[in-house]
Amino acid sequence: MPLQGVCWFLCCRQGFSLLGRDYGEKEEEESFELRNKEDLTPNGRSPAEVTVSQPTRTANGTNGHTVSDVTEEMKSLIIEKNTMGLEEEPELLVKGWLLREVRGNWIKQRRYWFALSQDSLDYYSGPEKGARRLGTLVLTSLCSVIWPDKHTYKETGHWSITVYGRKHCYRLYTKHFNEAVHWACAIQKIIDTKAPVETPTQLLIRDIEENKFNPEVVEHVYQHNPILKYTQGPLYAPLLPFPYGSLEHTYHSGKGYGSVREEAVKLFNCLQQLESAREPVPIIQGVLQTCLDLRPLRDEVYCQLVKQTSYTPAPYTAAHLRYWQLLTCMSCTFLPGPAVLKYLRFHLKRIQSQSPESEMDNYASFISEALEKTKCRECVPSWEEIQMLMSRQEMLCSVHYPGPLSCQLYISSHTTANEVVRMMQVKLGLQESKNTFALYEQSALWEQPVAGSALIADTLTSLSTKESESECQWKLCFKLYCLLDADSISVDSIEYLFLFEQCHEMVVRGQLPACDDDLQSLASLRLQCLMGDFSTHAPCPPLDELFPGHMLEARVVASLSAPQALPPCQVAAHDCPTAQRFPTGLLAGTLWSHTAIAAHKHKVEQDMRLRSRLKEEAAAVTGSILERWKGLAGYSRRDSMAAYLTIARQWSGFGCTLYESSTGSFSQKLWLGVAATSVSLYRQGEAEALESFPYGQICSYGVSDSNTFKITAGDRDLLFETTKLTEIMQLMNAYFSAIRRQRGKGENADITRTESTEVGFHRLASTHKHTLLELPSHPV
Repeated sequence: MPLQGVCWFLCCRQGFSLLGRDYGEKEEEESFELRNKEDLTPNGRSPAEVTVSQPTRTANGTNGHTVSDVTEEMKSLIIEKNTMGLEEEPELLVKGWLLREVRGNWIKQRRYWFALSQDSLDYYSGPEKGARRLGTLVLTSLCSVIWPDKHTYKETGHWSITVYGRKHCYRLYTKHFNEAVHWACAIQKIIDTKAPVETPTQLLIRDIEENKFNPEVVEHVYQHNPILKYTQGPLYAPLLPFPYGSLEHTYHSGKGYGSVREEAVKLFNCLQQLESAREPVPIIQGVLQTCLDLRPLRDEVYCQLVKQTSYTPAPYTAAHLRYWQLLTCMSCTFLPGPAVLKYLRFHLKRIQSQSPESEMDNYASFISEALEKTKCRECVPSWEEIQMLMSRQEMLCSVHYPGPLSCQLYISSHTTANEVVRMMQVKLGLQESKNTFALYEQSALWEQPVAGSALIADTLTSLSTKESESECQWKLCFKLYCLLDADSISVDSIEYLFLFEQCHEMVVRGQLPACDDDLQSLASLRLQCLMGDFSTHAPCPPLDELFPGHMLEARVVASLSAPQALPPCQVAAHDCPTAQRFPTGLLAGTLWSHTAIAAHKHKVEQDMRLRSRLKEEAAAVTGSILERWKGLAGYSRRDSMAAYLTIARQWSGFGCTLYESSTGSFSQKLWLGVAATSVSLYRQGEAEALESFPYGQICSYGVSDSNTFKITAGDRDLLFETTKLTEIMQLMNAYFSAIRRQRGKGENADITRTESTEVGFHRLASTHKHTLLELPSHPV
């Protein structure tokens, strides 16, 4: 080992040898914990240059206690700083009288003379020369300032600013707004000029990185710096630098978070509780949730876990392996920053070399592989996923497909929707299909395609949350997405079943315009397909699973829309002048109450009549469907499906996906139909398209604003108001991409992002480029 290295570890690294009581134990000077980067020499930092010094300033908020009062053991934590001694007349930037909030038995304000210099904010007993300095707040890059706000002014009659230092904060008040802004600007300017500071942990991580190919040096770093090793004691300060009084947590204050520095210390306590917890999953979920909400804490938790898995007294016990299990969950949920990632990878390799063929080796190998695949998660892993990660196993995922069928697939925390789609295509023998497929989040009343790059673990967690909140069943479904060629689908294939089931979904939702007679025929064919030949003993499905319910309601409402005779009191009211209908005498309230009661009774009667008519109409439609069902005796399942689809294909828009929208030209709701060859506009319930635009005529399309979709066809701009902007964009993208694949490098079959807009607008181009918007569950 070089002589310089020996001198380094024997003489100079004692400054980082204390943790618990020594590191961060309410030190009274920022330099105990932090070191300015600007203090490094131009030629770089040499360990031999790190010496112990005693600052000449007093600590934040103290009254005369100097650093010389600190024990020699504490002095060893002070890293040399290029601070000048206290001069008789230091260069002051701002000075003046301010009120400072003082906390004792009660909060009160006292008047002090404040002076701002390049290094600190000091306050004195008065402005005269030789006045006693009562306290100092040393300014570093981690300090922060809260500017004056109207709320405090309304409460106190003063404009306030708050300056956060390492151990204390000054709440200062003045009656003049301009004066408060002037102080805040001046202090913030000083903070902004300060070089970034580093904690001892950061310095040691850098030392390890610089000497990672010299095991002897690295071993000395660990042996002489317990701050890097496992401890049973508490942590009094974060391992990484965080702004004092950080305001980043205010966006999550409803969840009960404090400042980021406070949460960092709390997280270390949570980590230590893992060792003795009966059930570790809730603690692990809590740590992950905090890291999801407060992004800066992710690197901190990684450093804490590396610390607690280094030089553990009992490394093979179940209690110690809890740290490895949490580190596994972290590695599958969040990626650390570049510097911490290098440190983590070094730690994992070191553990593997020190403890081969052990559980720690297995966890380290699993974590290393996970870090290669991890994307930042949108949801905290579920209870089931955490249990699977703790044992380094994959979890089962149920994927439903049209009909009452489902597949069980093994997935990891990194499996995407695209990968599941490919697995389902292989499992169901759909690899050669010309059509494309997607995954959908689906409930009884709602469905939405899943983006191809979405993590299935996140999707499952989201579905579980929705299910608990809405109390209805949610599932992951595999369905046809782009129907590019319906004619080539074999009647005997499972893809034909997909087409039949999804067509029936459109019928029940009222998205396939057909006459009443055709709808009843479709319902009877559906019964024949599901139940076989008619039987009085066969359980018949509810009518709303066979026939569009809105048509029944529309028919009944139309029959009841004729004017009904009003009650005598209402007729009299309509015939009387206003002055007579609302008399001002003692009986006015009584007369009015009688009118209100009569109106209420009339509404109740109307509702009862509507329900009665709905039951009658439903019974009549059901009877007609059953009669048609009886006439289908002998039809096989295949024949029934073929007959069903034959009727459905009579609609010119068969195979398109409909989105509810409206335009400025029509006051009523419309359907925007996106199909394999064109985009069409329909009145709801009408079979003929109002307008149709083949893809060859569409110049560009995209999101115009928050709820408007724009299509440019020739010299026309069409605007559609809809809530399905992203879905329409993705589906049109998928169709154009499919056309491009089929035609090769055709001139009119490509999509590129328009450079002149930032709202996701797309234009057809003649050059061959890849699609920029991702497609749901289908690789392009």
